[in-house]
Parts: sequence; structure tokens; C-alpha cells
Amino acid sequence: MRFFYKNLMLVFLSFSILGCGETTANDAVKNAKTDAEEIANNTPVKKTKKKKQILFFGDSLTAGYGLEDPSDSYVGVIQERLDSLGLDYQTVNAGVSGETSSGGNDRIDWILEQNKIDIFILELGANDALRGIKTEETAKNLQSIFDKVKATFPEVKLFVAGMLAPPNLGNDFSQKFAAIFSNLAKNNNAAFVPFILDGVGGIPELNQRDGIHPTIKGHKILAKNIWEELESML
Repeated sequence: MRFFYKNLMLVFLSFSILGCGETTANDAVKNAKTDAEEIANNTPVKKTKKKKQILFFGDSLTAGYGLEDPSDSYVGVIQERLDSLGLDYQTVNAGVSGETSSGGNDRIDWILEQNKIDIFILELGANDALRGIKTEETAKNLQSIFDKVKATFPEVKLFVAGMLAPPNLGNDFSQKFAAIFSNLAKNNNAAFVPFILDGVGGIPELNQRDGIHPTIKGHKILAKNIWEELESML
């Protein structure tokens, strides 16, 4: 709008200069500039309300591995829910297939540079279990991720999406692995879902052929699991 008025004033100015002497032309320029500035200053500027961001930081579950459209992942389903309720939140899917807690700890610095985060949801650790990484190492990496997030955004709200280890890894490992996430949530005053795959894991019709990654229907259940805790944080 300012551009329009400025050009309009220049058009009038051109006609004035063509019919005036030097002194009159200078006066016309001054008057035109004054009028243009007054119009510009009195023109209201529309401000767009910036949406708060919810960042999902995880592995293939968050990335939507195997789905034709990544927006069908549980992150996309949650975005649809937010939109349907008219809530001013924008989800950011920062999931990377195959990611371990170590890889996430290395990657988080770059992610924090790219986004202003209001809610941070951490979904990592499954690939650590599959690789037999020591639970102490996984716990250390996940805490480091939270520490970096809190240092960058002190007011951020934290959320832990927990995971369970495959039973073939032994009862001792399974107990220590599950404790990683409950302790992480407790130590950081974070919202907590003990098992993101609750109601999906081990159910063939809700998983893809690999038996690990959820189908579209499975992701809707994952979204429901997260939403039950997330809703109260909004």
C-alpha cells in the first residue's frame, strides 16, 4: 500500500513539474514528500500472529518411515487436530530414520539454530536398543539433548515419548531401558508417555510388512497416545 501511494504522488509530481518553474517545482517536491509520508505513517500495518512451534525430534517413527505421504505420520495427524481446534501451533517434524541417541545429540545443535521452539517432544532410543548400546550411554545422550534445548529456550515445555526394548534382549536390559525414559521425564519435569507404540506394537494389521513401523492407521493411534498428554500442555 505504501508503494502504491508513493507512486501515485510521483505521478502528480511529474505533471506539476512539467508546468512549473524551478522554484515551484522544488516546492511541489517538498509538498509531495510530506503528503506521501503522512499517508504512509497513517496506513495501518497488518501484523500476522506467529504460531507457537511444537518440535518432534526422533527417529523413523517420527519421520513416518514407509508411508507414501510423511504427513500421514503421527506428527501430521496431531497437526490436523491442532488445526481443527483452531489452536495457534505449528508442528515441526525433525525425525530421521535410523537415528540413535548419539546421532540426535550431534544433530540437535543445528535444529535449535533453525527453529524457535515452545514445546519439545523427544522420541529417541529405539535404535539404541536394537544395536545393544549400553543404557547408561543412551541416558547420557538423551539428557544432553534436553540440556541443550533448555539452555537455548529456557521457557520450553518438554515431553518424553518412551520406548520399550524387545523382550529378546533380556529382562535386566529391558528394565534398565524402560527406566531411561521415566527418569528422564522425572528429572526434567517433562510430560511422559511410557510407550509411544502402546496399542500398535506387535499388532500385524497396524504395522507395515517389516512388523516394526506403523501403518497410517497405526500412526493415528500413536497420535492419540501423544495427544492425551500434549493437550494439557497447549
